[in-house]
Amino acid sequence: MRMAAGRLWRDYGLVLVIALLLASVYLLPPDTSLAEVEEAGTLRVCVPASYPPLVTGDPAEPGIDVDLLKSVAAELGVELSLTHVAAMGRDFNPRGWRLTRAQCQVLAGGILDSPTTRGFLDVTRPIAETGWAVLGKERPGDLAGRTAGVLVGASGLDRIALSSLIRSLGIRTVLVGTPEALAAGIEEGRFEIGITEALLAAWLAGKHQWRTEWLGGGLERHPVTFGLWKGDLTLKRAIGAALSRMAEDGREAAILRRYLGGSAAFIGPAPG
Repeated sequence: MRMAAGRLWRDYGLVLVIALLLASVYLLPPDTSLAEVEEAGTLRVCVPASYPPLVTGDPAEPGIDVDLLKSVAAELGVELSLTHVAAMGRDFNPRGWRLTRAQCQVLAGGILDSPTTRGFLDVTRPIAETGWAVLGKERPGDLAGRTAGVLVGASGLDRIALSSLIRSLGIRTVLVGTPEALAAGIEEGRFEIGITEALLAAWLAGKHQWRTEWLGGGLERHPVTFGLWKGDLTLKRAIGAALSRMAEDGREAAILRRYLGGSAAFIGPAPG
């Protein structure tokens, strides 16, 4: 009898726990993220000052992410408002950017779908894929023993794996600090090839009519996405639906081609 009574109390306890969990869900504050955007008439987005080709700072060609988010805002019936955050261009870890909901509802300009990002933000469907790439005036071909300009930037890609691959191939490296310096070094023949983040490589290759391809050696590739604050599900769903419509009707691909030229098919978008 005592054993039966014990099981009965355990069953009652389990039912009580489940009931309390269900009640707590109903007590959570409602998600008003989309309603707030619609009421304000503005989608606030934080971006780096410059992160080409995702954010360029050029009003005529503001970048892939900016053009995509302009279309997303139009789909939502609101205006796009950009806040430029210098820290986003220096550090790939979102925790170091010290951003708040008051500043922006969406983060863009180099947001990778990675464990680091997901530990701090929620993310949308991918708009492209990136990793390390090589570019040059001709098809890069065999890289062993060649001289390469290397621009790592704040991409969040694995620099240790890149360094190991470069050493294994005996590539002589010249570190550069800007896309302009990388392009000038290739153009002037100071190094034979360039190594950098894949979207940037595709952008430079398109501007200069050069060739680019993925850097091999088993280096990882990552989806490029937009970041949102955790819990903003209604806004995430609305942005995701807008991006899906843009992918279906070709607007997303047209924006990628505008910035990446013939390399758009090689780079992305990644499957969503």
